[in-house]
Amino acid sequence: MNISKSVLLLKSRTSKSVLYVHNRINVSLSSCCQCLHNQNNNTFSQSRKFSSGYHFSHNKLNGRKFLQPNFFLEQSLKTSFTGIRQHNFPPDGSCFKGKDVYRKQTRNLSVTPKAILDASPKSLQPYLRLIRFDKPIGTWLLYWPCTWSIGLAAAPGHLPDLWLLTLFGAGAFFMRGAGCIVNDMWDRDIDKKVERTKLRPLASGELTYFQGLCCLGGMLSVSLGILLQLNWYSVVLGAASMVLVVTYPLAKRVTFWPQAMLGVTLNWGVLIAWSAIQGSIQTPVASLYLASVLYTMIYDSIYSHQDKYDDMLIGVKSTALKFGDKTKHWLTGFGTIMIGGLTLTGVALDQTWPYYTGVSITAAHLAYQLYTVDLNNADDCAAKFRSNTGLGFVMFIGIVTGTLMKTQKNKNDQLDNVE
Repeated sequence: MNISKSVLLLKSRTSKSVLYVHNRINVSLSSCCQCLHNQNNNTFSQSRKFSSGYHFSHNKLNGRKFLQPNFFLEQSLKTSFTGIRQHNFPPDGSCFKGKDVYRKQTRNLSVTPKAILDASPKSLQPYLRLIRFDKPIGTWLLYWPCTWSIGLAAAPGHLPDLWLLTLFGAGAFFMRGAGCIVNDMWDRDIDKKVERTKLRPLASGELTYFQGLCCLGGMLSVSLGILLQLNWYSVVLGAASMVLVVTYPLAKRVTFWPQAMLGVTLNWGVLIAWSAIQGSIQTPVASLYLASVLYTMIYDSIYSHQDKYDDMLIGVKSTALKFGDKTKHWLTGFGTIMIGGLTLTGVALDQTWPYYTGVSITAAHLAYQLYTVDLNNADDCAAKFRSNTGLGFVMFIGIVTGTLMKTQKNKNDQLDNVE
């Protein structure tokens, strides 16, 4: 039994779907492996699983047989094909003659989104991938600015409202999922032409348009239920964001600034969170919203550099193509204005030193990110993009701590006035 060298590519392709794996793993069976070969129907038995986490499948492509993943927790990310060559497929063909000849794979329990997806029923997995369940970075990037707004709107000396944090966390998950579905429905034909997106469920045909629409209806229904827990001002404000959610995917067809449109859409929750506490939109939240929009433009412009060559070929637009070699200069300008907006927000709300410490750390992170990112390296762009999850948390801690200390600062100011 021989395994093609293309097997070695799987380690760098584990994030791809099963169909992509099929294109990478070829197996030719030696004639002596009669224990697997069925002379009547010329297929392979699926009864025996291997320690690598793969089994022989009935699937055929161009007359070849393929190994297909057994999706159980952690296995698909930690498979070692050295183990297959050395232990599972002896060159003399004397394979599978005993039950205990080959090692059993250790299955480590994991609660990561990817592991949960892999352990889910096969029929559910395409829907989870449709809403990017295994890629929670988008949910975090939607959620953190909302927490900033909730923390800044809290009363001096008080922690942010835990119930609101929970509601907006759930809302971020469901609305991000809904946004992904809307995007994939608009871009189904475009996604087929882009290496990074061609295996998305709608683009690959794994799910139909109607199935995607039904999933979208479910996500929006839950999101509406969450929105109705807020005051009516916030409900109307939230409902207005649907215009942005539905039209955002069209921006890349007509303008080189789709990242700006994404920023306006993704950070709408900043306004909703503020109005949920204060009852309306007020001046301090305007500078926070502007800073959040610019923040989105920074990390999504870096992200869009992954697809810039595909975008040029298929004719869609992005700030990566607009800025070109001057991307870092543009993003440095955006970062400067963003930090200015956060500082202005702090001054308007009489924030204390922990808040400004958070702003300083944010500025240092952005400076380092822009200085070190290799815009021609897709992996580095993706890594820099993901690093913004931790940055959002740092800023949130600075806001919460700064708000808690505002009471002590106010008392000191009163004593100074008395003296």
